[in-house]
Amino acid sequence: MRKIHYALLGGIALIIGGIAIACFNPKRPLASDYARSPSHAIATTEETKLKQAIDPGMKAHPGQSGFELLPRGEDSLLFRIAMIEAAERSLDIQYYIIQDDMTGKLLLEAVLRAADRGVRVRILMDDLNIRGSDPTWPLLNAHPDIEIRVFNPFATRDEPLFTCLSNVFTGLGQFSKRMHNKVLIADNQVAIAGGRNLGDSYFDVSSDFNFRDVDVLAAGPIVAKLSQSFDKYWNDDEAFPITALLQPRDDPEEAAKLHQELRQHWQDEMRKGTIVSQVPLSVQIEQGKIPLLWALAELAADSPSKINTPKEIVGSKPGLRLDQMADEAQHEFIVISPYFVPGKEGTEGLQALIRRDVKVRILTNSLASIDAVVAYTGYRRYRQTLVEDGIDLYETKPVPGTHPHSRRFSSSARDSLHSKIYVVDRRDVMIGSFNLDPRSVNLNTEIVLVIHSPRLADQVVRMFEKATSPSSSFHLVMHNHHLEWITREDDQERLYESEPKAGFWRNVEADLFALLPFENQL
Repeated sequence: MRKIHYALLGGIALIIGGIAIACFNPKRPLASDYARSPSHAIATTEETKLKQAIDPGMKAHPGQSGFELLPRGEDSLLFRIAMIEAAERSLDIQYYIIQDDMTGKLLLEAVLRAADRGVRVRILMDDLNIRGSDPTWPLLNAHPDIEIRVFNPFATRDEPLFTCLSNVFTGLGQFSKRMHNKVLIADNQVAIAGGRNLGDSYFDVSSDFNFRDVDVLAAGPIVAKLSQSFDKYWNDDEAFPITALLQPRDDPEEAAKLHQELRQHWQDEMRKGTIVSQVPLSVQIEQGKIPLLWALAELAADSPSKINTPKEIVGSKPGLRLDQMADEAQHEFIVISPYFVPGKEGTEGLQALIRRDVKVRILTNSLASIDAVVAYTGYRRYRQTLVEDGIDLYETKPVPGTHPHSRRFSSSARDSLHSKIYVVDRRDVMIGSFNLDPRSVNLNTEIVLVIHSPRLADQVVRMFEKATSPSSSFHLVMHNHHLEWITREDDQERLYESEPKAGFWRNVEADLFALLPFENQL
């Protein structure tokens, strides 16, 4: 969540501003100072269940990869569990956030069950919220077939508080850069990539706040490329073993207690109806055939070295690839980005598309729906210019018009857009962790798939049309040189002349954030 990062920046400014640490000139230990062996993806040549299930499609579509969109949180969760349950050789798990809540514990129990079967498990996560999960991670790491590493930590466990603060202060440029990648790979054969982190809010389970997102199930040659990207991060000098950050927990009784708690949680959820064996993917794996949409695809992934590269010379591979795709657009360019901060350069690029008669359609969060108000202020600066230039701009409502009626998990929470998808000429689709904002371009590491498929593009466009319908979003238009928001409520058209549904205090908050020079951090 962006609000975690922004709260962190504010806290750092307040704390360090009052602490004199000129006497410190610390240097965080290197990952190589700790026991850590390089490892790589396992090349699965034997007839595993997953390999058998995708082989028919690969043989029928040589050189292509198979895909299935996962727009529903419940499906995305259960497909992950089904993949983990089917794994026989390896699991590679790379995420910005992994929470130990209801869904997080289900996934951790599935991982533990896989490790008990002898599956090699590698978990790589960002350091931003790792410490809230003591002692879960050290106990899991003690399993002989589970290894956990943390990317770009603020400090090791041996460093005192003032050294940690000094590390952040003296290396703020590096520590403001986070690993935003999100991918799960089973047996180097099947993967899920997209915008979801692992936690209740991302699988439509939270009773408070949920993120609307889209993942994609992938199989075939593209998975090997995802594994290569994972290996680069896993073996990078910024990937620290979890024991460098948290005290090792080699306590059999404590580990047994954790395993029992996870097992009981799994059994309780299964009794509620979370029957993984009935998930379509599980059935398809057992039947030896996964019906997927096959197409040519590319991977655009940042190098882990991006976090140590000065912002002036950093290059965003997803950003550069998206620029190329936009330059090739002839008819239509669709943007779905929850944190949309085009900046001056991005605004000029979108204006150039309009001048070439390319229809530009953008969906982002409204002030009422976004989880990080400060990010919204960066978008708000360019909003009127975009609409005046003829761009179709939509903002999501805080609560969607409809919820699925049939779901194992129920929630009445407020929703926020979290999907990151781009479509060019209803032919090419980019999907992954990349937002159209300075943070994704210049600071965080990101990973996206570029899929060349009119059929997949059509599926995304239909989702876009539904999400931008008057019942689900606000359409921004100009009237008498002022912005207006048009929507539909109670079967009637409704027009707003100011930020709809946001409330007084959110508007005040947005106005205050707008005074701060944070755009390059948004």
